[in-house]
Amino acid sequence: MRFLRSTAGVSAVAAVDALPLTSQSYLADVATARRLVGARSGAVLETVLLRRRAVSKVDSPDAWLFTDTALQQATPALVARHRARRFAGRDVHDVTCSVGVDLAALGEVADRCVGSDTDDVRLLMAAGNTPVPVCRADALRPVTGGTAVFVDPARRDAAGRRRWHAADFVPPLDALAEVYRGRDLAVKCAPGMDFAELPWDGEVELVSLDGQVREACLWAGAFAGPTRRATVLRGDGREWTVTSDDPDDCPVREVGEWLVDPDGAVVRAGLVRQYAATLGFGQLDERIAYLTGDTEPAGIRAFRVLEHGHYTEKSLRQTLRGRGVGRLEILVRGLDVDPNTLRPRLKLSGRESATVVLTRVGRAPMAYLCASG
Repeated sequence: MRFLRSTAGVSAVAAVDALPLTSQSYLADVATARRLVGARSGAVLETVLLRRRAVSKVDSPDAWLFTDTALQQATPALVARHRARRFAGRDVHDVTCSVGVDLAALGEVADRCVGSDTDDVRLLMAAGNTPVPVCRADALRPVTGGTAVFVDPARRDAAGRRRWHAADFVPPLDALAEVYRGRDLAVKCAPGMDFAELPWDGEVELVSLDGQVREACLWAGAFAGPTRRATVLRGDGREWTVTSDDPDDCPVREVGEWLVDPDGAVVRAGLVRQYAATLGFGQLDERIAYLTGDTEPAGIRAFRVLEHGHYTEKSLRQTLRGRGVGRLEILVRGLDVDPNTLRPRLKLSGRESATVVLTRVGRAPMAYLCASG
């Protein structure tokens, strides 16, 4: 690691970074790296590849050092900054700071900030990656008092497999909740967890970025607001949120001119009805997340319905052929249909593009053919 931070190391990384390192050129590039760098070529190659993957995670990845596991768990910069806003003006302790991705975002807004971890290699990386001071400490043995606390527990085992249960986190969620009882606390979690079974008295926030659900965050103490929150972020700076405290007046109704597939954060947070109410839309079925209305909603992707009816593969194939559809987006909820398996069976041909929404209303399978959104 000291080599990678040295003048010689920086030059070696720059030289290897000039190589394409594509799947076609990789073997030849590895041989070139060995000639250029010698015995340290493995560490240099890993650094270059991790920095290339880190473009969506940090603003200037060419100045960072990572481990593969730390990078996989790292938060994208926009999400980390969104979360850090609640810590603005506070004294903050990131008690599982790893290589410093979340720590850097917290340091931008906190009054005073410190990071700690038990992994010596990651601490050395964090010390070089951010200007925030770091120390070695166990997250379950607090070394600061009066600070707001951020925790990002490890969610992968030694083989790299994801841990889906809060009891399997390192440190475990129940132990964290007990140790920091009465403190203002935020715990980052995987969005795929079953939050209905999670023993958490505070707020659960689901966050998506550009249509992909990126994380869940559990908030406690003064940080906690509504029981559930969905926050939708866009790379262009737009964002919006919906919470469990919002009105949920949402009828079940016949299909209108427009369909909306709610953002994954809304669905994961269980806030489909609240979101529909903000749009003035209704649900096609009370158990299905697709929403419908008669006016095109502003600022979100919506699909204009061209025709709809009972779904069978044969009838859908005939409809698509009649409309000359050669490019088709297939969206599915509530039916056992695999779009990748269905698409070649539809034998698409033609110049038109379309989107088909396959779902059920009651027990009836339905198909909604829409103009491409």
